Amino acid sequence: MRIGFIGLGVMGAPMARHLAAAGHEIATVLNRSPLPADLEAAVVGSAADVARRSEVIITMLRDTPDVERVLFGKDGVAEGISAGTLVIDMSSISPIATERFAAKLRGAGAGYLDAPVSGGEVGAKAASLTIMVGGPRIEFERALPIFETLGKNITLIGERNGAGQTCKIANQIIVALNIEAVAEALVFASKAGCDPAKVRTALMGGFASSRVLEVHGERMISRSFAPGFRIRLHQKDLGLALESARALGVALPNTATAQELMNACSAREGGADADHSSLVRALEALGGHELSNERV
Repeated sequence: MRIGFIGLGVMGAPMARHLAAAGHEIATVLNRSPLPADLEAAVVGSAADVARRSEVIITMLRDTPDVERVLFGKDGVAEGISAGTLVIDMSSISPIATERFAAKLRGAGAGYLDAPVSGGEVGAKAASLTIMVGGPRIEFERALPIFETLGKNITLIGERNGAGQTCKIANQIIVALNIEAVAEALVFASKAGCDPAKVRTALMGGFASSRVLEVHGERMISRSFAPGFRIRLHQKDLGLALESARALGVALPNTATAQELMNACSAREGGADADHSSLVRALEALGGHELSNERV
C-alpha cells in the first residue's frame, strides 16, 4: 500500500520502519522529529501532500490538538484527501473529539479508524503492540494487514468511532491505579521496616502479582525513572478519562486521585518527563519516607 505516516516520534518511527520493511511505500512530513536514518520514506512538504499520495494515512501524535491540526489545519490532511482514502489515528486522544474528526472526514468520502496502542516503545520496536480499534468492520478488515505488521493483540472494540479511544482510556486507568497501588504498598512496607525488594519478591508469588509490580515495582526500588512512558503523557490520558467521565456522568474517584499524584510529581523539576512509575515520589513525600533496601 501507499501509506502516509505522520508522527515519527518514539513510537511512530519504529512503527513506520516495520511498515517499510513489509514492503509498503511510506510518505511523511517532518514536524518535531527528523527522518530516522534507517527509514526509507518520501518526505513531502505538508500533511496535505502526504494525503494526496496515500491510500492509507496513519497519524501517531501526542495529543488531541496535534491530531486536529494535522487533519484540519492549514495544509492539513483534509485539504489533500480523496474519496476512498482510509485515515487511521493511532494516537491516544479524546473519544469525543475522535467522533467529530471521523464525521468530518467521512463527509469528504474518506474512511476513519481510531486505533490507539498499548505496549510502549518496547512494543513498537518489537511489533508486539496491543491495538484497540473503533470503526466499521469493513474498514477494520482493510487495515488488518497493517495492524498485523505492528502488533499481536488486535481487537475491534466496536463499529463506532471512539470505541478504540475509550478502550485505551480504560487501559490507562487500570495502569495508573496499579502503579498507585504498588507504590502505596511498597512505601507502607518500607516505612514499617521491611526491605521493599523482599516484599516485592514475596508478592510476585501471590495474588497481588502483576506486570506493574514486576516492572514498575523494580523501578521504584532501584530508582530507575528514565522514561519508558512519561508522567506528562499519563497525565494527559487521565485528563481524557476525567473529561469523558464528566460527559458520561460517571464517577472516577481513584482516577482523580492518581491524576493529582501525577500532578504533584510533574511539579518537580524534570518530573513531567520521568517514567510514570515515579508516581511513588508523591507518596514518599506525603509519608516523609523514601524507599530503601537498607531494611531488616
